[in-house]
Amino acid sequence: MTEQHALTRALADAYITQYPNEVTEALEAAPVPEVVQLLQAQPAEKGARILEQISTALASAALRQLKPGKMQQILAAMDPVGAALLLGSLDQASREALLGDLDAGLARELQDIMSYPEGSAGRLMQPRATSIPARLSVSQALNRLRQVAARDTAVLVVTDDSGKLVGLVDLADVVHADPGTRLQELLHITSPVRVNALTTREEIVDLFTHNRLRLLPVVDLEDRLLGVIRQSTVIKAAQEEASSDMQAMVGVSRDERALSSPLFAMRKRLPWLNINLLTAFLAAAVVGLFENTIAQFTALAVLLPVVAGQSGNTGAQALAVIMRGLALREIRLRHWQRVLFKEVLAGALNGIAIAVVTGTGVLFWSHSPGLALIIAAAMVLSMALAGLAGAAIPLLLTRMHQDPAQSASIILTTVTDVVGFFSFLGLATLFSNLL
Repeated sequence: MTEQHALTRALADAYITQYPNEVTEALEAAPVPEVVQLLQAQPAEKGARILEQISTALASAALRQLKPGKMQQILAAMDPVGAALLLGSLDQASREALLGDLDAGLARELQDIMSYPEGSAGRLMQPRATSIPARLSVSQALNRLRQVAARDTAVLVVTDDSGKLVGLVDLADVVHADPGTRLQELLHITSPVRVNALTTREEIVDLFTHNRLRLLPVVDLEDRLLGVIRQSTVIKAAQEEASSDMQAMVGVSRDERALSSPLFAMRKRLPWLNINLLTAFLAAAVVGLFENTIAQFTALAVLLPVVAGQSGNTGAQALAVIMRGLALREIRLRHWQRVLFKEVLAGALNGIAIAVVTGTGVLFWSHSPGLALIIAAAMVLSMALAGLAGAAIPLLLTRMHQDPAQSASIILTTVTDVVGFFSFLGLATLFSNLL
């Protein structure tokens, strides 16, 4: 029985090591107690890899139920940034309880990371960065590197004896150099790009993109090394930012996860649903202003969704482009005139093309040249204004120092509905003699 158990354990360990993606997929569908049971049975290093691969919601739920000793071992084996991110996803009471069970040094390290503002370099940096003194020889440096994890050694951070940043050197250059050569003689970057701990995530992404960095040192005011930010960390942060932006644009909290409780989801979504309801009444009120016109010409009610739908799509296209430009720092607020002009013109030109098709279709359907002319004019006007709204909303939110992604879609939908309804029904009322 003991041999059979050992064989089963060996097979399970091999499967976890060789097929991490399949293991992650299976765990996401498993109950939390089963995940906890698996983590308890694994060495700390494998447990850390599992927690880093599964969703934050599942990992935090499992973390709460781990025995204190195993929890401390796994968090100690995890990447500090990942561990801090995991703890940061917990409520304050749970977070403080877990930190109280940790080794004092580890708890202090994680608290230091979490003390930096959300989205700053301090939150993204690896505080356990491996740095090599510039005075060491190649053979001495290689001996020291044998004692650290391989993922920390592709690019070496070189410092002086006081911990100040001196430069960067590729590991390949060290390996091929003469054993007696000093590291300071191999430095190919003696004044590397660096940031302080409060540098924003957007600036960091910009630096990695434009300078093609693999590693970015984080230093204090005296240029002493605090940690490093690696390319993989930036990619993961950018992916998380993009996914949270998608949620925020439609009124979903950035904190909500697929496995969050229904009550949590309700609390976070309900305020924006109520706001959306109020804005829907606003759009309905615009339609109500033209009640007599609609009663007289019922065909207008049939065609209302056509105008509103096209203006909504036009605004969404402009919103997506501007959001991407702001996220990638392709545009700044100073570009607002060029951006607004471009989106208005693009909306108007598309409106003309769509108006030709729409007017032709309405003419064949209604046999009313006046109705075809009115809906064509409304299409051009509403799509031009929708392009303006789609570009202006994220720029205005940014100018007001607000998150440009925060429920922008809800605001835009209201604007485009109002614009579409008002333009179509307003023109129909003004030129009712053509109907």
